[in-house]
Amino acid sequence: MLNPLGNIFLFLLGIGVYGCSCLEGLKPKFGVGVVLGSNVRLGAGVVIWNYVVIGDNTIVGNGTKIGSFCDIGRDVKIGRGCNIQAHVTISNGCEIGNNVFIGPNVTILNDKYPVSKRVTPPVIGDDVIIGGGAIIMPNIVIGDGAVIAAGSVVTRNVDSRTVVRGIPARAFMRREEYENKRRTFAGET
Repeated sequence: MLNPLGNIFLFLLGIGVYGCSCLEGLKPKFGVGVVLGSNVRLGAGVVIWNYVVIGDNTIVGNGTKIGSFCDIGRDVKIGRGCNIQAHVTISNGCEIGNNVFIGPNVTILNDKYPVSKRVTPPVIGDDVIIGGGAIIMPNIVIGDGAVIAAGSVVTRNVDSRTVVRGIPARAFMRREEYENKRRTFAGET
């Protein structure tokens, strides 16, 4: 039986062989069972936990963390400083901005009428928070600073700095009110 740390070391030695290039020198960190497609580009300081699959031609920005058991499709663009929790599915072609938090068990879809040849992946702006278990339907734009409550199903575009909840998700407060409530809950006020 091979030592898991030995497996990680052997995997890291083979990075160039598998087409992964590292941006800006600081090598990404990998758990066990990470599978990278061809031409995957990982930024400096990226951390990828155990049993993650990342498809061909995907770009992951500097400092992004990806939790265990995530499935990230082909041609996905993920910005800098994102935190993607465990068991997240991101379909082919999705675009995710900088400093986005994606809670566990989130599904981001790209095909309104599966299986079709016309995929319309969502676009998620910067500084977005997506709560656990949310589903983002295809062809959706989520504006900068929006918050998606846990368990919501997003079927329409979400304006910047708007908080939505429910099935289907509907606006119920602004980001400023959310931040005030978060600070009170955390004892920061």
